Amino acid sequence: MGEIIRFVPKSERERVRLIREARSRYDSIFPPADPVSEQQDKTPVSHAFCGANADRSDGVLLS
Repeated sequence: MGEIIRFVPKSERERVRLIREARSRYDSIFPPADPVSEQQDKTPVSHAFCGANADRSDGVLLS
């Protein structure tokens, strides 16, 4: 009750999956020096957002 459900297009889910896969491959070749920064990069798909400014790396969504 009171839960907001947001529609995430299939193309956006696929984009997030491909980015996660590429990051995983990159990290297997060039392991991160700081394990704490690795944890910050793992944003769950359920928290992904889409919109005109969704490609900002700092996670800020501008209206």
